[in-house]
Amino acid sequence: MSKVTKKTLNLRGKVLDLTIPRVMGILNITPDSFFSGSRSASVEAAVERAGQMLNDGATFLDIGGYSTRPGAATLSPAEEAARVLPVIEAINKTFPEALVSVDTFRAEVARQAVGAGAVLVNDVAGGTLDPEMFETVAALGVPYVLMHMRGTPQTMTQFTAYNDLIPDVILELQQQLGKLRALGQKDILIDPGFGFAKTPDQNFRLLNQLDAFACFEAPLLVGLSRKTTIWRTLGITADEALNGTTVLNTVALQKGAAILRVHDVREAAEAIKLVLHLNFDQSQLN
Repeated sequence: MSKVTKKTLNLRGKVLDLTIPRVMGILNITPDSFFSGSRSASVEAAVERAGQMLNDGATFLDIGGYSTRPGAATLSPAEEAARVLPVIEAINKTFPEALVSVDTFRAEVARQAVGAGAVLVNDVAGGTLDPEMFETVAALGVPYVLMHMRGTPQTMTQFTAYNDLIPDVILELQQQLGKLRALGQKDILIDPGFGFAKTPDQNFRLLNQLDAFACFEAPLLVGLSRKTTIWRTLGITADEALNGTTVLNTVALQKGAAILRVHDVREAAEAIKLVLHLNFDQSQLN
């Protein structure tokens, strides 16, 4: 019998269908994220940006208070929480139907964020940087994004040596996934971790073989938006990398991505709509 990928998430009693791919909008409450267009300097600016993303087609809003770009400054858990909690609360108050994700690798920040209204935890470290993360998420009962990374945001560029990239990434994710499932965690998304402990060439190989991650039978989240792989390859800047992002997002969709994590929501939503048409019987289209 062929394996069947899980196509739903339980978000505090609301079942979300992932048969149609979804968009996760990036909302950084940081002064130093690599793409300036994703930063919000105040709660009011973040709420305004959130409203625009929702109008443009975002299903999720991913709120992060700790920049994970290479070489980013460290931040205490208390400082990170102080950045994200007021924004989560304000977005939930202004847009009660919004699905808010918290982008953190710290269990205590995740716990507080869920208490403030977040319905999903997006952990770039895949549980490797906080030994309490898995037990915390399992107890909270919210979906969890398990991403592949080696080292820390400050050191990850030193850990790009693999015996065999795709099998190694799958094995390391599988080890963490086993721990999560042993704790009873049900809703898990897999993120191969583009740009995290991977060179640009490795990112292209990862994307080319993205369908290999169907072995997890879990929805795939892909985060390629405006990353170094795109702008360095094209000889441009992150501010100029929207077109390249859309191209690679389209490839990711064709290889099974269920959620696109992006800075530019409207363009990602359009890519999804067009790719979906490729899978329909053309005679049924208007």
